[in-house]
Amino acid sequence: MPGGPAVSGSVRLDTEVAPRQPPSASSRPLSPPAVNQAYSLGAGDQVRISLFRLPDYSGDYEVQVDGSLNLALVGPVMVQGLTVDQATALISSRYSQVLRRPLVTLNILSRRPLVIGVAGEINRPGTYSLGSETYPKLTELFELAGGITQSADLRNVQIRRQQNGQTQLITANLWDLVSAGDLNQDLTLRDGDSIIIPSTVVPLEEGPLLATSSFAADVAQPVNIAVIGEVFRPGPYRLRGGSTRTGDAGLPGGEGGSGQPATVTDAIQVAGGIKPLANIRQVEVRRTTRSGAQETFQVDLWAMLQAGDLRQNAILQEGDAIFIPTATAAIDPVESSQTAAASFSPNTIRINVVGEVPNRGIIEVPPNTPLNQGILAAGGFNTRARETSVGLIRLNPDGTVTQREINIDFAQGISAENNPTLQNNDIIIVGRSGLATFSDNLGSVANPLGNFLNILTAPFRIFNLFN
Repeated sequence: MPGGPAVSGSVRLDTEVAPRQPPSASSRPLSPPAVNQAYSLGAGDQVRISLFRLPDYSGDYEVQVDGSLNLALVGPVMVQGLTVDQATALISSRYSQVLRRPLVTLNILSRRPLVIGVAGEINRPGTYSLGSETYPKLTELFELAGGITQSADLRNVQIRRQQNGQTQLITANLWDLVSAGDLNQDLTLRDGDSIIIPSTVVPLEEGPLLATSSFAADVAQPVNIAVIGEVFRPGPYRLRGGSTRTGDAGLPGGEGGSGQPATVTDAIQVAGGIKPLANIRQVEVRRTTRSGAQETFQVDLWAMLQAGDLRQNAILQEGDAIFIPTATAAIDPVESSQTAAASFSPNTIRINVVGEVPNRGIIEVPPNTPLNQGILAAGGFNTRARETSVGLIRLNPDGTVTQREINIDFAQGISAENNPTLQNNDIIIVGRSGLATFSDNLGSVANPLGNFLNILTAPFRIFNLFN
């Protein structure tokens, strides 16, 4: 620290007349006047204080942990939270007690790292220490903190700032930034700022814009979700965005994927696809916010199939649960066929055909295959089959089993009565015709009689063998 002559507190010194040399380029202050107006001094700042014509009392100082500058001649001066102009005025006032008309200049040589906190709907909330070279913007902090979530209320981003011992609350509307390019909403941050991003149910039409913004979460990172309800393989999944077909191995949209965010249909696909009784008009997404509250919203996948409304294919985030309810009303056969052709339906279902067909056993067929096609997939009737009717056994969602006898007409279109669409694990029983049954019964009666006659004639056959 620069020294100076011993002076009593009541003595005032005239300023020296020897001019000072200008500082070298390497030691010139970094902060322009415009920055000095906004910047608040704090512990760790390196400053240069110059007293005109008093080089012995000029020098470079660091703001101490307690927020003070320990200056030559006047001792500690508290500058914590003051702007450069305010600190200059305070130091001038202190030196004016011992100097005559002191001309004080204060410039910042290097700024301390900025410490800023962020909480709420951000992927990595916490405290961040940012470099002193530039003043960060809100969006730059969000990128550093892993990006916003799909529950972020961008219209009401709160900034709490300490200024002159008081707390200021500033609201930024970043939705105007992403929707209209309003750069004024991307506020410059200061040391000690606390940013809170509230939660909200983001409208379906705004979700894609949030997901593709520069400060959104990285879509390449997998998310952990759960799928329950009317799907073939309910449970938890680790999902990455991109396009896949139901039943494909690995993560949907894995390496080399489309780079799009994970969506509801991606989750349904990896869970094996929807079941025939799925109500795709009221699919629920249950989302837990950073505050611990649960938000629920619905998507209508039927509207997406019929009208191409891609907004219904909601973007997912970490921890989401997708619930596909069971349809309570009868599903129209035409609607069922259209749903079966959707990308989030399974590729195949399994049926079991037993009885008088060439290819008995488990057979894989497309979903919503009609009964007639299921029989033909097993090779059709053989020569012993009863071709007028078959049995259909079905396991219902409530655990009960129903059995029907259905008249067969291969010219019949899809019909709930005579040619119903098949469901996973249906069993088709093809019985024997009357002639085949009579023949089998006759054989069972004649076979024991034939065995008895063989026993009676056995001694004669043995006698003839030795003669």
